[in-house]
Amino acid sequence: MNGPKIYWTLPLGITITQTTVASFVVMVLLCTAAVVLGRNLEKRPGRRQVLVEKGVTMLYDMVGDTMGKHNLYWAPYMGALFLSSVCGSFIGMTGIFRSATADLSTTATWAIMTSVLCWGCSIKRNGVGGWLKGFTEPVVVMTPMNLVSEIAQPLSMAFRHFGNIAGGSVLTSLVYTALATCSALLLGLVGKSVVIGAAVLVIGMALLVAGVKNKKLAKKIFGIVFIATGALSLLGLTGVPYLEVGIPGILSLYFDVFSGGVQALVFSLLTMVYVGNACPPPEEA
Repeated sequence: MNGPKIYWTLPLGITITQTTVASFVVMVLLCTAAVVLGRNLEKRPGRRQVLVEKGVTMLYDMVGDTMGKHNLYWAPYMGALFLSSVCGSFIGMTGIFRSATADLSTTATWAIMTSVLCWGCSIKRNGVGGWLKGFTEPVVVMTPMNLVSEIAQPLSMAFRHFGNIAGGSVLTSLVYTALATCSALLLGLVGKSVVIGAAVLVIGMALLVAGVKNKKLAKKIFGIVFIATGALSLLGLTGVPYLEVGIPGILSLYFDVFSGGVQALVFSLLTMVYVGNACPPPEEA
């Protein structure tokens, strides 16, 4: 698996990569969705408005429970961060764009932004002197450890999100390659003889019929595979990677859908926790 391709290089060495294009597409889609879903609001809402209001309410409740009611003004930022992460991961499933979150520069930018927000809130509350004093507490000897903690926080957030999405893409690519190789080997072996191809086709039909009668999913799957193998070998289509149908789709449900959603939620929750700790309630401050 290679890194994002460079499409254009602008003056001053600014490069436009696959990640840049995917990120801008996600941004345009989210802005368009916000305009479409937020217009023509009515006192007696329809189904669309009810769903939107439910989502916004859930977002504000999550921010209030995690960061405190006094930090509800962070809800729009946290919602934009979550949606950008989810859509940035899902856009790779289109086959046209590359997942924006599969590039370390994307997740690292978000993680650094979280640290900057935490530092900004701490400076606003305690001043520059109070913020710098926090690195020497509880004792001066702990200063190196506090500095390491400040550096490790964005690094862990960035690499966790990037590693899960990029790792899923690598594993999916490896599975595609392995299944294509297995398809060629299996069809090449069965296609050497018409008798073998016909036998495999008959066995597949028998397994499929038995699976339908007994309601056994495994027999149905093996029956379909045998039928496809026998039919393609008899037709001489030994170059068709038919085993790639189904299995990668199941893996994609986990690596692209489930893992992408979980990582977006985890990243957003960590951002809420870190920023919330930097913005305690007025009485505690």
